[in-house]
Amino acid sequence: MDAPELRTLALMALSEVDPDRKCALVSALWAQAAAGSLALDTNAHLLPQPAKPVPGRPLRPALIPAGQVAQRSPHTLAGRAALVHAICHIEFNAINLALDAVWRFAGMPKAFYHDWLQVASEEAYHFGLLRQHLRSLEMRPDGAPRWDYGDFDAHDGLWAMTDKTAVDIVARMALVPRTLEARGLDATPLIQAKLRQVGTPDALQAIGLLDIILRDEVGHVAIGNRWYGWLCTQRGLDPLAHYRTLARHYSAPRLKPPFNQSARLQAGFSQAELDYLEQVV
Repeated sequence: MDAPELRTLALMALSEVDPDRKCALVSALWAQAAAGSLALDTNAHLLPQPAKPVPGRPLRPALIPAGQVAQRSPHTLAGRAALVHAICHIEFNAINLALDAVWRFAGMPKAFYHDWLQVASEEAYHFGLLRQHLRSLEMRPDGAPRWDYGDFDAHDGLWAMTDKTAVDIVARMALVPRTLEARGLDATPLIQAKLRQVGTPDALQAIGLLDIILRDEVGHVAIGNRWYGWLCTQRGLDPLAHYRTLARHYSAPRLKPPFNQSARLQAGFSQAELDYLEQVV
């Protein structure tokens, strides 16, 4: 019997709408890949099933324009729940974008697919940590969690750029992991500082979860940087000059300081790139 094929299974996981089921599929898929029990056809051009839209996601949260998402103070429990929910939603989208890289782009080295499947597995782990924390914040009189994933409105900015770069792997690597996801490297210490000011047990617990996520996200951004650099080398492109072209063409958001220089350097950004970020503010 032929072994199951990794990229086909990644597409199936991407199409799954239930968050718990999606995370379970990703975890099982990564375990199988790590054990070497999956086939990998790097040259197959896959197509999603018409009946299963990409990405699969639950009916909630409601997706609204980013500017309409309510801002809530972390100094209230409901505000901290909204904050945790927002990060939880980012991690859910990050699962999808990693799976999308696995199935969509044919003709890459085998390490590319294993890298992004590992990212999907770690993002699923992050999603589970944050969702569990969100559900633990407060209980209703019947003992059910007061909040769960889907209870707050969210926006679709991360997946929107993933969709825009669906036909250009160089743009995908440039503008999703090393632009949008890299914003988390800058934002996380600022969020942690606000939670530290609050100082409640749940806020301190959230800080610890963000430490785990920041550690792993450095590695995820590094994977994006590595493959962007590899693709630029293969195609004879200057990474910094081509990034500027891609950012303009795809209307990438302009990044705002302060930048987490140490985390970005660990993630593989060059000093020239960091200098560029500071100059275009």
